[in-house]
Amino acid sequence: MRIQPRQEILDIWRATVRSCWQNSEWHWGGRSGTNSISDAEQLLTLLLPATKVPVLALDDPDRIDEEVIEALSAIGGAIEIPRRLVGLMSDYFTRYTDDSGVPIFAGGTYLTPVDGGPDLTEEQYSLDIVDSYAVSITLTLATIGFVKIYRGSTQRRDLLAQLDTLETMASVRLTAAMVGLLRSFSTSVFTSTDELGIRLCDMVNQDGRPRREVVATLREQLRDTMASLRSVVIGSGRVTEDLDNSEMLFECGWSWGTIAGAEEVPTSEPIGAQREGSAENAPYLYFTVIAMDAIDDLNSERTRLLGLLNEEQQRLSRALQLRWELTRTYWATVATFGNRRRWPIEDIPWRTTDGDRTDYYTLQATSLAVKGLIAGGRGGDEEFGRIASVLVELAQRARITRRASPDESALVVHAPGKQVTLNDATSKPIMTWNVNEFSTVLLLRAATVAGLLNNARQRSELLELADEVWEHLLLRRIPDSRYRGLWDHAAGAFPGLAPPPVAPSWYLTERVVHALVTAGQLLWERPFPRAGSLARYAQDLIDEAEYLFDRELMRGTFAGEAMQRSMRSIRASLRQAQSLVDDRPGTAAALASSLLLLLNDVTTGQQKASEGI
Repeated sequence: MRIQPRQEILDIWRATVRSCWQNSEWHWGGRSGTNSISDAEQLLTLLLPATKVPVLALDDPDRIDEEVIEALSAIGGAIEIPRRLVGLMSDYFTRYTDDSGVPIFAGGTYLTPVDGGPDLTEEQYSLDIVDSYAVSITLTLATIGFVKIYRGSTQRRDLLAQLDTLETMASVRLTAAMVGLLRSFSTSVFTSTDELGIRLCDMVNQDGRPRREVVATLREQLRDTMASLRSVVIGSGRVTEDLDNSEMLFECGWSWGTIAGAEEVPTSEPIGAQREGSAENAPYLYFTVIAMDAIDDLNSERTRLLGLLNEEQQRLSRALQLRWELTRTYWATVATFGNRRRWPIEDIPWRTTDGDRTDYYTLQATSLAVKGLIAGGRGGDEEFGRIASVLVELAQRARITRRASPDESALVVHAPGKQVTLNDATSKPIMTWNVNEFSTVLLLRAATVAGLLNNARQRSELLELADEVWEHLLLRRIPDSRYRGLWDHAAGAFPGLAPPPVAPSWYLTERVVHALVTAGQLLWERPFPRAGSLARYAQDLIDEAEYLFDRELMRGTFAGEAMQRSMRSIRASLRQAQSLVDDRPGTAAALASSLLLLLNDVTTGQQKASEGI
């Protein structure tokens, strides 16, 4: 892999500090101004790597790497960096808490009117958005974990008091965000003969089977999911229709905000009043994936080891985990339905039940398909290889790995991006949500799937795709001004596609960082795929080396102090080679080969000595 995640993240940190830290003050906002989502993304550009990559940690002044200190030197030294971060986090939580202590999750300037339509109202700009709930979960978990570790490195009373206040604010926002996700979950039930049902059947029916047979098979594969939907009893998403009817189908996931009429979620945490919802009871693929990734953070190993959730949050997390399981099962079943000539997800572009179709939806569906393959125990090299082939084709169709022509419609996914309509014409002005993260999501998916492949060749091919996507993203960095090194300058990759940027997009920059963190974890945490033939070859070499070594011991070859040291060195190297066979068979083979050469020299020397040469 040509990407150097650690170095690239450090370069982004340098650019972030240069962009945001002016005259000893942090400047919030980017291309879209300030809002609860963009400001969280701006902060996560620093916090996400610092809390997920050990070599980039910032929560212990005594252990901060020298190169990290240099990258953030404009903020201060090893002592000042974590203190300043505490101040930034405190500022964020204060900014997005109202006077009554209720956390604010408004979409703000990320919400836009439909092209040519009237401006949105202030009430619409203040609507709670699932993206804000999701990014808040990631940010608050990072904050609470940071505080727990940093607290052990200081004895200053004023700083300890500040940390206690920060942890309390983060915990309240975390609970409120979890409640928000519980009230944004959607289950849409429809018959197989209405427009929604017909579109779903057409999408999954890749083998030309009769519609009635498709419906029966789909219901059979989703039988456990339909039964479990009755367990959804708090928040939104409760099924009131009769799913036992053989003609009924459904889809589940997250809407764009709190569902209209969603019941309040009882909680003992002081999160304040729960606002009325206004989102339709229908899942959106973009917001579903965003919510699923946030719930992954709630159930991560780091969250468990550091004990980041209190008892009430653990209860809410279990409720969200149920919805995660239902959603994962549903979308994985639909995406890989049939499992014969072609999966629905391989039939690009993905078509949603509301009639929309785009390559971007296919890319998002790959995330849910992968989660389902892993959890369902179906994820082998063949299945993940099929997902990898989809990613390769998507990169070609988006002109990331193919030459683009001017004014090509395929470039819209990059700029201005996919416009997702959030309300219909009966509720005006019409709101839209702009999504232009295609390249960063593709890089993230490629790194994720590569880490799941055991076949070294397939993994290398997918990492080659990741390198090509990264080279594309490098072209889109802002080339000059104090914002240089951040994103997004789409015209750098596609001349004339978009005007020069006047400020960074924290939406895209944070997603670049997220993809780099995932690529880094592939190197830091996951072993290289074991090649069976190479491991057997390495074991054969080790076995021969051990045999020759034991034979020389029987001959008494290693008499004398110098030969005793040589014997101990050979024995230690043999143990090391044996310990590496499973995870690093190539290295084990190289070690064994060097030992065989050494033992050959020893044997040859003994033979010459015995012959008097």
